[in-house]
Amino acid sequence: MPGTLLLDSEGLSKLYRKDRGVMAFVQAAAEEGIRAATSAMTTLEADYERVHPARIRWVLSRIDMHDVTREITAQAAELLRSHRLHGHNYAIDAVFAAIARSAPQPVTILTSDPEDLTLLCGPTIEVIKV
Repeated sequence: MPGTLLLDSEGLSKLYRKDRGVMAFVQAAAEEGIRAATSAMTTLEADYERVHPARIRWVLSRIDMHDVTREITAQAAELLRSHRLHGHNYAIDAVFAAIARSAPQPVTILTSDPEDLTLLCGPTIEVIKV
């Protein structure tokens, strides 16, 4: 795989709702042989109240899902410690950053929270506000 396009909760929510900008990113990535992906935890965080369950299942069947493993949570905990952040406010972002750091490079993240993810991911991961 030549890279990774990761969608956080807002990116995934917008894909559920057929947001043209996010759909364009996903399509462009697919044309380059890059599949969109998210984390298993993000699927719970994404806004799904106004989206038909069939649409959610269809979208999730077409993107990769990264599991939240013991290894990923250990990496997330280390990111929190190294940045002196507390899990309560930053746990999901830290898990997402750990997944991004371990995904095939180059990695691009679509997020509504570029500041926290830029801090946690470091300079090698492109973070785009959606």
